[in-house]
Amino acid sequence: MAPTADATDPTDPADAATTDPARATDPAGPVVAVLGTGIMGAGMARSLLRAGLPVRVWNRTRSRAVPLAVDGAVVADTAAEAVRGADVLLTMLTDGSAVAEALTEASPGLSAGQVLLQSSTVGPEATAGLARRAADLGLVYLDAPVSGSREPAEQGALTVLVSGPSGARATVRPVLDAIGRRTVWVGEEPGAASRLKLVVNAWVISMVNNVAECLVLAEGLGVDPRAFLDVVKGGPLDSGYLRSKSAAVLSGDLAPSFALSTALKDTRLILDAAERAGVRLDLAAASADRFERAEAAGHGGEDMIATYYADGTPKRDAATGPRADAADGTGHGGGPDRPTDPRRHGS
Repeated sequence: MAPTADATDPTDPADAATTDPARATDPAGPVVAVLGTGIMGAGMARSLLRAGLPVRVWNRTRSRAVPLAVDGAVVADTAAEAVRGADVLLTMLTDGSAVAEALTEASPGLSAGQVLLQSSTVGPEATAGLARRAADLGLVYLDAPVSGSREPAEQGALTVLVSGPSGARATVRPVLDAIGRRTVWVGEEPGAASRLKLVVNAWVISMVNNVAECLVLAEGLGVDPRAFLDVVKGGPLDSGYLRSKSAAVLSGDLAPSFALSTALKDTRLILDAAERAGVRLDLAAASADRFERAEAAGHGGEDMIATYYADGTPKRDAATGPRADAADGTGHGGGPDRPTDPRRHGS
């Protein structure tokens, strides 16, 4: 079955046949429990609240969920408390193990028929296990990874990829409309959306490492990186992604839109899936190597464009700015053309 983009469509027979009349007339919409309030989960929770949906939030480190109370969320002390009586459970956690642990902690509060909208990127293998676990708990499982980072999550502008029972569409439609600009229904089989998500992520991961290596090469050759950006500006080789990631490096602002360590996790999922499928991915393997080196150098909590620092701080010559070994004691030359070492920003 080919993926289908789905905006609000009240004529959809699947939706019309499964809409609960009581829910359809409930102005508050479904009660949503968000499990995981990191960069993405917090942004998604705020989008749900802006849409007027009742939201409970839970995070293993409670202090990361507390700020959402200002936006109107109910901060739960336990996962079970968060999910009790909720219509939709939205999980946005690090990996499959974290989702499985959250479900175990939530189990005393779960009830049959609740919809689990599993939006963490966990890969096809973990998705299959989580779908079985959800079935054992009486939950309706929707495989629903998202494409996007911090800003789209905060703006309710994610692309949501969904596979699972079409009978759950009516229940989750207000949630999907709140967190995403676009929903793509991939099919009925849990795992189909996760496989598509890995393909999307393979593209993103290749792009971010291409940007990093172009900037590193420019500096190594004594070329002002901005000259490169000017050459491609407005042409078919230009992109908003190139602009935003280059700006992050050149300004030294590596506050994470998508953390490098998370990108490394996703790259490993891609490589594992490719190996199982008998596919060789040279660029993904090289990307994983760059991410690993950057993480080992202390950049794991920064934005994934910190792959730029996989081999330390690139050096410039006199044509583009002071070299990293200039005698100012900073280790980055201190010149106006030199990106601030992102390690000063913390994570």
